[in-house]
Amino acid sequence: MSIRRASVWPMLVWLLCSLPASAASPDPARQAELIRLLRQDCGSCHGMTLKGGLGPALLPATLNEKPAEGLAATIYHGRPGTPMPPWKQFMSEAEAAWLVELLMSGTLK
Repeated sequence: MSIRRASVWPMLVWLLCSLPASAASPDPARQAELIRLLRQDCGSCHGMTLKGGLGPALLPATLNEKPAEGLAATIYHGRPGTPMPPWKQFMSEAEAAWLVELLMSGTLK
């Protein structure tokens, strides 16, 4: 019995580590604040419908080829030498990751 359990643990650890990490969801009030920030502040450069403007479109079709971690880092740290500012004074890294997840899922209404 102990041999059987010993062989299950490595498989279980591997399985848990291979699951995709998902950004923790902020509470509903903070979600509303972040969505408002996305629509108003991000929308001023990326277009009010996020279809592009000064900045590129933020639609699932234009984001699906990009790594989520890189997109979250761009939101949080900005892009030096470009008009993309850092947003770290307005949100945490986890919240930036949550916004990326929301944008990539296409569930933003």
